[in-house]
Amino acid sequence: MKVATVNKIIEDFNRLPLDDKEYAAEVIKKQLIEAKRLAIAKRAKEAMANLRKGNSKIGNIKELYKDLESD
Repeated sequence: MKVATVNKIIEDFNRLPLDDKEYAAEVIKKQLIEAKRLAIAKRAKEAMANLRKGNSKIGNIKELYKDLESD
């Protein structure tokens, strides 16, 4: 997103009445939570696909450190 677009959104937000600001903030917060949830789900699917392909390793912390040191 361009900085000018973000600045325009902020300017428009600042012109809103308080009730509308509160409503807009609530909607944006919920949309942000959902966007984060979707990003986490996408990353989890990628991780599971990598695990199935053998591109990821499983182990406890000692095993993982040992594997890193052997590279």
